[in-house]
Amino acid sequence: MSSSEAPPLSGALNARLSLMMFLQYAIWGAWMPILYPFLLGHRGFSLKQCGLCLSAGAVGAIVGPFLAGQFADRKFATERFLGFSHLAGAGLVWMLSETASFEGFLILSLVYGLVYAPTLALTNSLSFAHLPDRDRDFGRVRLWGTIGWIAAGIAVGQWLLHEHTLVDASDGDIKAALDAGRADAFRLSALLGVVMGLFCFTLPHTPPSSEAKERNATFEALGEVRYQPLLTLFLIAVPVSCIHQFYFVYTADFLTELGQGSTGWIDRIFGVGGGGLMTIGQMSEILVLGLIPLVARQTSRKTLLAVGLAAYAGRMALFAYFESYAAILSGLALHGLCFGCFIFVAFMVVDEETSPDVRASAQNLFNLVIVGIGIIVGSYLATAVVGAWATGPDKVMDYTKLFSVPMYASLACLAVLLLLYPSRSPRRGELA
Repeated sequence: MSSSEAPPLSGALNARLSLMMFLQYAIWGAWMPILYPFLLGHRGFSLKQCGLCLSAGAVGAIVGPFLAGQFADRKFATERFLGFSHLAGAGLVWMLSETASFEGFLILSLVYGLVYAPTLALTNSLSFAHLPDRDRDFGRVRLWGTIGWIAAGIAVGQWLLHEHTLVDASDGDIKAALDAGRADAFRLSALLGVVMGLFCFTLPHTPPSSEAKERNATFEALGEVRYQPLLTLFLIAVPVSCIHQFYFVYTADFLTELGQGSTGWIDRIFGVGGGGLMTIGQMSEILVLGLIPLVARQTSRKTLLAVGLAAYAGRMALFAYFESYAAILSGLALHGLCFGCFIFVAFMVVDEETSPDVRASAQNLFNLVIVGIGIIVGSYLATAVVGAWATGPDKVMDYTKLFSVPMYASLACLAVLLLLYPSRSPRRGELA
């Protein structure tokens, strides 16, 4: 059905799905950008321990396809699954703010990942199930997830600025205060999780597909991934997720070392601690997501994905080889193209190229790669391997060495995409 033939998206449905996306990503955006400096600085974990904690949360995305996708596609209404998951997650993330031991934090991160990670894909599949037109409507709904991430990040930055920055203290004391204050980001996430959990029970009813069969939905989805263009997309998704992890692990500390805290107007707007300033990337993401519905029907999926990969390489190059704030802010802004043209479009491709009765499982399978395998591998590479290699004997990070690795990896992924991704979609019968 074309956009001209599809009925308009009602205001009530738009508001409900948009609020769902806002809360879904505010929960994550409150703590994700500051997790690494919190663990390394305040908890005193080693690089390897930080990598393990970052990886543990991604395990849920691996189990998700075999549990959440199967329940949502076969047995359990999606909105109820989301509600129970978020209420449980709220309690777990609050406990993360209080846990000081490495073993305790690792175990809680693992369990929280099992609960939260599957909800990322299921909010997508719930939206796709009720939107009159995917290309026209999903962008305007999903951008509210980006707004939620921005709101949470700036709120945490402002809280750290006003409640945890010691104006008359030495730099070391300021950093210690910021590191300790980052625990409040987990508490904010927990409060948002309670709101989201309760709200999910009011979402449109999304029962298992009437076309569902008795066979396992995940295995059926795996069968469809064997064919192009999904095969190439899944192939490059793991290294892209690793590249993504370099950004989220190191950027907050990278920005702080460049001088955040001595740039007054930036602090007044974004707060301190790095997470607030990183929301520049999500602000550009809003612009990109708003434009995608306008270009999705005229531009091939392959072209959009290639633009996203080129943006990944450009961002890492700016971080690696430039020190001016203008260049770094430009690198942050490229996040919009990275996410919008690759991650967002990739989820659209997964939905388009799979059968209706396995779409939730297919979304979770791609989530497995992006938020599961990629983050597990990427967290270890970024910390224990590349991070250790780029850290000098004086314990100072060489960011040129660090960020050059994901830059070259992005270029390699772009080459694979251009060579292997088909020019025409077999299922849709049109340019991909």
